[in-house]
Amino acid sequence: EEANTFMSEFEKLVTDIDAVGIFLHNSSISLPMFIPGFGVAWGLFAAWSTGFAFSAIVSITPELAKIPPLAILFLSPFGIMELTAYSIATSRSFMLIRVISKKTNLIPFIKPTAIEIGIVIGLLLAGGYLEDFMIKLAHEKSIGLPGL
Repeated sequence: EEANTFMSEFEKLVTDIDAVGIFLHNSSISLPMFIPGFGVAWGLFAAWSTGFAFSAIVSITPELAKIPPLAILFLSPFGIMELTAYSIATSRSFMLIRVISKKTNLIPFIKPTAIEIGIVIGLLLAGGYLEDFMIKLAHEKSIGLPGL
């Protein structure tokens, strides 16, 4: 019952989503991961909620139970891009909290952090467009459009 409720809410959220919407959603998840210390906890929460979502999907789609959940993530190019972006952000949060705890000067860490934020935004933007393209392609194939 919980899985069906989750999927119903999920479907409402993604009904009219496009590449920019996917990018904005993923950015709103990843950018807080850069916050020193908090970002690590946020990253763990994001991983847990993704696992919960996969579990809900599998529970109402039994044929997916044959595929390991991480395989779904690793087999999609946008999944790898998102995982890489989240890993970069979370690891920078960990590095910054270590620097802060050692009372080291933060100035030398501004430029690498800004570069990594740019990389994360680039990965998520490209991943959003790729995910949107693949969703539309799968939808077109499922409704049997000619030539696909």
